Amino acid sequence: MRYLNRVCDETLREFLEAFGAVLIEGPKWCGKTTTAEQLANSVIKLQDPDRREEYLATAAVKPSLLLQGPTPRLLDEWQDVPVLLDAVRTQVDAHTAPSQFILTGSNSVEREKILHSGTGRIAPLSMLPMSLWESGESSGTVSLSRLFQEPDYVIDGCRSDLTIEDLIFAACRGGWPAALSAGSKKAQLLLARNYVNSVCSEDISRLDGRRRDEKLTRLILRSYARNISTLAKKSSLLTDVTASGERSCSADTFNDYVSALERLFVIADIEAWCPAIRAKTVIRRTPKRSFCDPSLAVALLGLKPDSLSVQLKTFGFIFEQLCVRDLRAYTRGFYSRISYYRDRYDLEADLVLHQDDGRYALIECKLGSREIDLGASHLLKIRDLIRARNAQESQVPLQEPTLLIILTGGELAYTRPDGVKVIPLGTLKP
Repeated sequence: MRYLNRVCDETLREFLEAFGAVLIEGPKWCGKTTTAEQLANSVIKLQDPDRREEYLATAAVKPSLLLQGPTPRLLDEWQDVPVLLDAVRTQVDAHTAPSQFILTGSNSVEREKILHSGTGRIAPLSMLPMSLWESGESSGTVSLSRLFQEPDYVIDGCRSDLTIEDLIFAACRGGWPAALSAGSKKAQLLLARNYVNSVCSEDISRLDGRRRDEKLTRLILRSYARNISTLAKKSSLLTDVTASGERSCSADTFNDYVSALERLFVIADIEAWCPAIRAKTVIRRTPKRSFCDPSLAVALLGLKPDSLSVQLKTFGFIFEQLCVRDLRAYTRGFYSRISYYRDRYDLEADLVLHQDDGRYALIECKLGSREIDLGASHLLKIRDLIRARNAQESQVPLQEPTLLIILTGGELAYTRPDGVKVIPLGTLKP
C-alpha cells in the first residue's frame, strides 16, 4: 500500500536530528507506526502475539536487550512495557547522540509507572487521523503557515473542490488511513464504527487492567457525541448518561471513564482561552467537548451521509470537529494549541489557534455563507475589545490577533473589506 505523506513527517525528521528519542502518541489506527517505519532502521512490535511473552520476560530481567538494533530503533506500542521509557532515557544519556529511538503509543501511561519522564531527552510528537490535505481531498491552495508569516499573502480566488456532500462523507469516514484504502464507500464508513466498538469492549479495560463496563462506556461516549462542539458541563453529561436508567453512574465513576478515554486519545476536549479582556467572572471556562476525529461522533449517533445531508444544523457541529482535527494537524510546535473563547454576553470565537511565538488567530466555523456576517462580527468585536482594553491598560497590553478567519464549507476563499479572511476548509494545508 502506498504511503501517504503526513504533516508530521518533517517534524519527526527534525526532532530526530535534535533529540535522542521521539515519542509519537495519538489514537490507535491513525498511522503512527507506519509513519515511524519510514525513518526507522529496526523495529520491535511489542504487541506481536508470537513474541509478546518473550519480550515481556526480557523486559522484566534486562530491558536494555530490547533496545539493541540499528538506529533509529522503533519501539511500537511501548506503553505495554512502561519500563522501556526508563531504559531509553538511560541509553540516550549514555550515548548522547541524536536519532536513537522512536517510540509509538496509543495511550498515555500513568506517570507513577515511570521513574523518569525523559524531559529534554525524549521529544513528544502528537498525531491525529489524517487531515483533508493529507488524504488528498483539500486543494491545498491556502497555506496556514503563510497566512501567519506573510501579511500580504493573497488568498482571493483560491478554490476548494469539495462540495458539502463531500465534506459530509469525509467527516463520516474520518481520517483513518485504513478507511482511505478500503474499496467501496460503504466499506470506508465501517472503520469508525469498529473503532468505537473496540474502545468500548476492549481498549478501555485493557488500558490499565481495570475492568470497565462496555455499556456505560458507550453511554458516556454517546452523551459526548450529542454534546459535541458545545460547553456542556460534566454534571449535564452525567445526567444524560443516567437518564435512560440503563446504567447508574456516580460522579467519580464518570470522571474515571472520561479520564481513561482521554488517555486513549479518543476524547480531546478544547480548553477555554481566558485573556483579561473583561472581568474573569464573565469568561466561560467549561471545556468544549471534542473527539480526536469527527467520525467517532457520527458513528456514536448512528448517523450516515444521507441522513446528515438533510440535517445540516447537526452537521454544523460535526463540521467544527472536522475543522478542529485539521487545524491541529496543520499546527506543529511545542507550544502551539487550540482553545476557544466565549463570554456570558455570547461573544465568541469557535476556535483560537495559538502559535509557538505567541501569535494567534481567532476563528469561526460556519458551514454556510449566510452565517459569515455573524461570524465576522463576533471576531471583530473581540479584536475591538482587546484594543479598548489595551488603551486602558497600556503598560501590560494584550497581543492583538494576527488573523481573523472564518472557515467554511464553501468554494472560494477571499478577504473581506474588514480584513476577515473567509477560507473554505477544503483549501487549507499547513
